[in-house]
Amino acid sequence: MACWLIKSEPGCFSIDDLAASPGGVTAWDGVRNFQARNYLRDGMQPGDPVLFYHSVVNPGVAGLAEVVREAYPDHTAQDPDSGHFDPRARPERPLWYMVDVRFVAKFPRPVSLAALRCVPELAGLELLRKGSRLSVMPVTGQEYAVIRAMGLAGD
Repeated sequence: MACWLIKSEPGCFSIDDLAASPGGVTAWDGVRNFQARNYLRDGMQPGDPVLFYHSVVNPGVAGLAEVVREAYPDHTAQDPDSGHFDPRARPERPLWYMVDVRFVAKFPRPVSLAALRCVPELAGLELLRKGSRLSVMPVTGQEYAVIRAMGLAGD
């Protein structure tokens, strides 16, 4: 089982939006970076745990989710009215993929980016690399466990 971190601007889609989705489940669509797409398409599997990260305003890990459906073609890429439209995508040759994720828990307080930077066990975390902007990235089981414990403790 792999562990993941997904990022979203809370003004676009937050942990509260995920919790309020029917059954707490939503399609994680709109990924338009090839490396992030590859992680999503080739790596994410049902049951994989996910850290839900709020970016931009007060960045930090806001809660937990899990993958509930493996990758399938992202239909928003073929919808000209979608903000995620890509004219290169074709039904017979999908370019972009999405997975379904389910809400698990919201942390009492988000684990801030500053707090993550202070934890020696997280020194290798991809999120903390200078210039890292991926919206989907793997985390190790140890990194996941450390951040989960921090979040559930309210640190």
